[in-house]
Amino acid sequence: MRLLVLGGTAFVGRTVAAEALRRGHEVVCAARGESGVVPDGAKLVRVDRDAEDGLAPLDGEEFDAVVDVAPLSFPWVARALRALGERAGHWTFVSTVNVYADEATPGQTPATGPLHEPREQHATIEQMRAEGGTELYGAIKVASENAVRAAMGERAFVVRPGLITGPGDGSDRFGYWPGRFARGGRVLVPAAPDQPVQHLDVRDLAEWIVTAAETRLGGTFDGVGPVHRLGGLLKDIAAAVGGDVELVPATGDQLTAAGVNPWGGPRSLPLWLPGDYAGVASHDPAPSLAAGLRIRPLADTVGAALDTERELGLDRERRSGLSAGEEAEVLAGL
Repeated sequence: MRLLVLGGTAFVGRTVAAEALRRGHEVVCAARGESGVVPDGAKLVRVDRDAEDGLAPLDGEEFDAVVDVAPLSFPWVARALRALGERAGHWTFVSTVNVYADEATPGQTPATGPLHEPREQHATIEQMRAEGGTELYGAIKVASENAVRAAMGERAFVVRPGLITGPGDGSDRFGYWPGRFARGGRVLVPAAPDQPVQHLDVRDLAEWIVTAAETRLGGTFDGVGPVHRLGGLLKDIAAAVGGDVELVPATGDQLTAAGVNPWGGPRSLPLWLPGDYAGVASHDPAPSLAAGLRIRPLADTVGAALDTERELGLDRERRSGLSAGEEAEVLAGL
């Protein structure tokens, strides 16, 4: 199979490219080449998706399958479909669970969850944060999904991941916990043991995407693993890491009073969600599992995430989580 990854230099796209290479496929990655390097064995074609003719270096090329991980740009998706859709046997679009307008109801699936109204626009990360957060992000992805299905029909595989974990994750939302447990001692955790939470190892997502391309799987699916309870998941992560830790729970009111934010970002406790967002982390994985998604053991994901944490530095400045000083300050006030 000849596979084109629109991206391929970072996290999801790079992991997809590496998995396809592992299976013996020919892989072309089309990117600026500024976010990282392609896996050994892949060919990098430099493109500029901001330009109307930015995919011109791919003119005349044909691919058995295309994987597009475009984040916040409907024009990127539309241009790629115009340039390559007729010459591609199969098309994967990596979307997001943020397309769903209902963030509270558990057990949603692509067949039941209401979506945001589509927005056919480009946005920056800064604009997304200022103008609508995940709602804007989801609305752009809805428009992009619609374009992919309209152009590719049954050849379209649309996958909507939630929290993606494992090796190479720089968001700190999952990796914070293996990294923190590895440091040992008293660990601040949310007193929300029954809160639902889902994650999917990037390698499991990549394996499913490559298999979908090989088998020409079509349809729209959530890229989510089984629903866990936060208290149990944190204990399981701690056990997988090993070492001597004491989990110190704090209520939502205590955390809010201490200036701790939920889910991610600076001064946060990752994976902790306010109650009215429980639906975001409790989608029904059954349709995806029935369609071939396979889930590896948690210990494998934790080990890979911890390797990434150690590579980046356990005491580094983080995108998400608490610094050692911030955590000590909160613990002292409990």
